[in-house]
Amino acid sequence: MPSDLDRQIAQLERCEPISESQVKDLCLKAREILVEEANVQHVDAPVTICGDIHGQFWDLMELFRHGGPCPTTNYLFMGDFVDRGFYSVETFLLLLAYKVRYPDRITLIRGNHESRQITQVYGFYDECSRKYGSSNVWRYCCEVFDYLALGAVVDGRVFCVHGGLSPSVSTIDQIRSIDRKQEVPHDGAMCDLLWSDPDEIVGWGMSPRGAGFLFGGDVATHFAHTNDIDLIARAHQLVLEGYKLMFDSTIVTVWSAPNYCYRCGNVASILKLDDGLNQKYETFDAAAQESQNVPSKRSAPDYFL
Repeated sequence: MPSDLDRQIAQLERCEPISESQVKDLCLKAREILVEEANVQHVDAPVTICGDIHGQFWDLMELFRHGGPCPTTNYLFMGDFVDRGFYSVETFLLLLAYKVRYPDRITLIRGNHESRQITQVYGFYDECSRKYGSSNVWRYCCEVFDYLALGAVVDGRVFCVHGGLSPSVSTIDQIRSIDRKQEVPHDGAMCDLLWSDPDEIVGWGMSPRGAGFLFGGDVATHFAHTNDIDLIARAHQLVLEGYKLMFDSTIVTVWSAPNYCYRCGNVASILKLDDGLNQKYETFDAAAQESQNVPSKRSAPDYFL
């Protein structure tokens, strides 16, 4: 006999929102699980690492077709579940339901869009209000955002973070001491981890995003050496080829939203790490347009961060 949660998962897998009371209950259960997780969560290989999803629900389904279903596959999602796409509600709630149902088989870390301020501008707040008639569901989800981990380490060798590095952080242990249960600050270490980007510079630079920093290969190499890691995996930036290795393969950007905003024409990728932490990048295209049931491209959001 399927449980209530299993029935909700089946409903969300059809891209059908669950009720407001069910959302409230799901978010409470998720917070009970997430509060026990560390700022930097330990994850065992094998694992499949995913980048930004941005509410593109049918492309998330395409991702699962390539990566395998949860819980058969162990997943790590590096944030930005919401905003820009047309199904942020269904996308985030499905991943959250998987987390509650299979807590040891899916890891969710925080992106810069898991924020009250950002979601009020880039779509999630408006979507919640439109689909539920109030901002309650948005508020429940934002309370969950505050409990999401800031990063993860796979078998002690692969550091995963949404954005990048921080001049305030030289060791992974320093991340563990941050008080993460709050709205994303405008500056400081927590902000940098969610907003920074690698760039072909030396040292640190000002970010055109207005938050976080740009950092060069010397910074990434030093961080990897100091923390005895082989790879920094991150998301946060659109990559037309789906993934991009930089700095002698010290860092990789994984992007998992194909045809971003339903018009960028990019492919997406997932990173599969096997038991030996060997890397396999698998790219995939957007779900067939007829299956997505999205509004016309002309109404796609006209903003890029």
